[in-house]
Amino acid sequence: MEQATTEINQKPDAEIEPELVLIKISLIHGTGAFARRDIPKGTRVIEYIGEKISKQESLRRCEADNEYIFTLNDEEDVDGKVEWNPARFINHSCAPNCDAEVENGHIWIVADRDLKEGEELTYNYGFDLEEYKDYPCRCGSPDCVGYIVAEEFFEHVRKQEELARGHRIDQ
Repeated sequence: MEQATTEINQKPDAEIEPELVLIKISLIHGTGAFARRDIPKGTRVIEYIGEKISKQESLRRCEADNEYIFTLNDEEDVDGKVEWNPARFINHSCAPNCDAEVENGHIWIVADRDLKEGEELTYNYGFDLEEYKDYPCRCGSPDCVGYIVAEEFFEHVRKQEELARGHRIDQ
């Protein structure tokens, strides 16, 4: 019988917070990840690790409200809902300071610009438009579109919100 899941990157022996990341309360949402020190642009800040699962298992877990599923490739996803994945605490932002990059079966969170010590780490979760209104954004950036969606959908969401506001005014 084929094993349905495997762990990627074994549970680290070191402390749960890696060298560059500090986990603490976030003004964006609940718990967040913060830069322990200044981090130069292009640095691999942390790896998003967890259980490697099939797309079928991923769908099942998403339907059970698991918010930590990350697309790895066309066949597999990573379920980062494990104690030893501090990257799961990185919040979404419409104006992120990091990007998520998939390389050779690994998901890296990479600094998109120079980061200052104490700055909260964020990346765009890249959600599609399916049920986007169920995922409000609290990032607080001046460019916030109000929902957690990929940047490619920002203009669509802004137009939908503008149409909705116009409809409410006309009533």
